Amino acid sequence: MKIAIIAHDAKKELMVQFCSAYCGILSKHTLIATNTTGKQVAEATGLPIKRYLSGQGGAEQILALLSCNEVDVLLFFRDPINPNANDVHGMNLLRLCDVHNVPVATNIATAEALILALERGDLDWREVGTPSI
Repeated sequence: MKIAIIAHDAKKELMVQFCSAYCGILSKHTLIATNTTGKQVAEATGLPIKRYLSGQGGAEQILALLSCNEVDVLLFFRDPINPNANDVHGMNLLRLCDVHNVPVATNIATAEALILALERGDLDWREVGTPSI
C-alpha cells in the first residue's frame, strides 16, 4: 500500500518518533512524503521514502496523487494549537480522503489505530478498490 506522510512543523518530531516506533510495519509499504518530513523520517529510520517538493509544492503533489486515488493511507499530523486559517492544502487533503475513502490519521492516536489495522490486514479492501497503474 502507498502511505503518504505529512506533518506540520510543530509535529515533525512526533512523526519521526511514530515512524521509528512502527518502522517494521511501515517498511512493508511504499512511503511518500513532503520533502522535509520525508527527509527527517528517512534519516531517523532508514526507510526508503519518495519525497516531494519542499513547502507548498509537496502537499500539492500529494494532493494530485490523492485526486487520482493513488494513496491508500494518509498520516497527516496537524498542529491544532497553532491552526493556520489559510491551510487550504490541509483541508483539501482531508476532503480528497473523504472523496476517495482513504483512511486518514491527523494525530498519533488515530495513526496508531490505522497502522495496527494495516498490519492486521483490515485495510486490504483498499487494494481491491484501487486501480493499478
